[in-house]
Amino acid sequence: MKVAAREIYKMGVENVLIKGGHLPDRAVDLLYDGEEFTFYEMDRIDTKNTHGTGCTLSSSIAANLGKGQDIKTALKNSKEYITLAIKHSIELGKGVGPTNHFYTLYKKAGILEE
Repeated sequence: MKVAAREIYKMGVENVLIKGGHLPDRAVDLLYDGEEFTFYEMDRIDTKNTHGTGCTLSSSIAANLGKGQDIKTALKNSKEYITLAIKHSIELGKGVGPTNHFYTLYKKAGILEE
C-alpha cells in the first residue's frame, strides 16, 4: 500500500488514499500526504451488502472537506460513517444490497437500535 501511495503521489496529487476494504481481517485504508502515512482501521463487517461503499466514502470525504474539515479529520469521520452504514446495511433481493445511508436518521427516530 505504501509503495502504491508513493507512486501515485509522484503524479502530482496533494493526497493519496489507498483503500484496503477487501483485506481479509480489518478494513484498512491508507492516507499519504507526501510526508506521512496515516492508517485508518475499522473492524471488517461480515456482510454481502456493500454496494456503493466507495461512492459513499468519497462523497462523505468531499462533504466533510466542504464543511471545512482537514483531510485527516474528514477521512476519519467518513470512515466511521461508512462503517456504520455497512453495519446497518439493507437486505434487498438475493444479490449485493446497499449500505444504509440513513441509519443515523432511523436511529434518532427510534426505528433502529444500536
